[in-house]
Amino acid sequence: MKQQSERLGQEKIPSLMVRFSVPAFIGMFVMAFYNIADTFFIARGIGTVGVAALSIAFPLQLIITAFAAAIGIGGASIISRRLGENRLDEANKIFGNVIWLVGFLSVLMVVAALAFLEPILITFGATEEILPYAAEYLSIILYGAIFQAFAMSMNNVVRSEGNAKMAMLTMVISAGLNIVLDPIFIFTLDMGMAGAAIATVISQAVGAIWLYLYFRAGKSSLEFRWIGLLPDWRVVREITQIGSATFVRQTAGSLMFIAVNWMLVIYGGESAVAIFGIINRIMMFAIMPMFGIVQGMQPIIGFNYGAKLHHRVSETLKLGIGVSTVMAIFVWVVTMLFPGAMMSVFSTDPEVISGGEEAMRFIFLIVPIIGFQMVTGGLYQALGKAKISFILSMARQLIFLIPLVLILPSFLGLTGVWLAFPIADGLAFLLSLFFVWRDRHKLFQKTPAAKLRQAEAHS
Repeated sequence: MKQQSERLGQEKIPSLMVRFSVPAFIGMFVMAFYNIADTFFIARGIGTVGVAALSIAFPLQLIITAFAAAIGIGGASIISRRLGENRLDEANKIFGNVIWLVGFLSVLMVVAALAFLEPILITFGATEEILPYAAEYLSIILYGAIFQAFAMSMNNVVRSEGNAKMAMLTMVISAGLNIVLDPIFIFTLDMGMAGAAIATVISQAVGAIWLYLYFRAGKSSLEFRWIGLLPDWRVVREITQIGSATFVRQTAGSLMFIAVNWMLVIYGGESAVAIFGIINRIMMFAIMPMFGIVQGMQPIIGFNYGAKLHHRVSETLKLGIGVSTVMAIFVWVVTMLFPGAMMSVFSTDPEVISGGEEAMRFIFLIVPIIGFQMVTGGLYQALGKAKISFILSMARQLIFLIPLVLILPSFLGLTGVWLAFPIADGLAFLLSLFFVWRDRHKLFQKTPAAKLRQAEAHS
């Protein structure tokens, strides 16, 4: 194995968390900043209807990327444990199947989406005014989906073998290029929504090529081999079982967007859809760094769980919960104090700013508990506990949020849509707390003495 994989079981946990989480944090922060910049440029170049079109288009993008994320995270969970068990050949086999699945499913999804694009957008809540903008944007974005899917899945694999810096560089290069290209295509070339989409596709293609060259150069513990025409279905089943939690979470996010957009059109109109589009980008900017913490801890937990170094698993979990909670509290303070100022960055429309100020305070009301919830979900994925990961992924959006979004507006109007978010967060937190409390003896068990002595000798 390469040195970056071996250090997962030897280096001190705080040092490993810094080594893995800081690059993931930076990468996710840059990606989040890209989302903010993209929304800003579209808001300034096209206006409120352009931001509303982004919000309508977002569910379809989520569904497609859900496949890539599920395969990447499912495969990465297995790969990190196989590397921890020193089974390099099997780790390479998993890697090959990840590549096959991502390529096949992304092409299938893109063809289906392009064939039924306008009916899909209408189903997602597009009005007559929003539909042309959303269709123009997505008809181009979809052609870059295979690049995005490859980069997303491979980045998880890179992180699973311990090379967090490479994963960070991929996100920084892709997102940074997109931020540079957006104003050129939107303003200088006067291409509007199409310009924003072209900038994104170019950036995704560059990120995919960058990762391909990394594996071909032999810098990885894994080998980029010809994988054959058919996958190993036993391996595929294991990947999809673990990755199903991620797929359900992102697909549930898509369904949540559809439900929210429909209710916003009914109770608030196009300006409310634009408000939600802006707040969602702010939310992504706020929580993506917490995903960096989760992504940083997952290969550490997976490797040490496979190596039976249980004390290192529990130490990583405690540190991850503590750091992510501090970050969530900081987000809560900022959003409670300055919601109007944040909305005014994206819009000059007084209706959007005043409505967004109220909506943001509702949606971010109990954000301090989100860190625990996110770390818990990442924990069970890293351990390969597919059923619990699946339940936790379904809980917030599918089980709690969507029913609340559909029910509460009947009694509270537009406020009911916004209030559904903190209630769902609270219920999902309680469910996560239940599983951690139930499994506390397994999660915090001691490492066998022989393994402990071996680990101490290596360190």
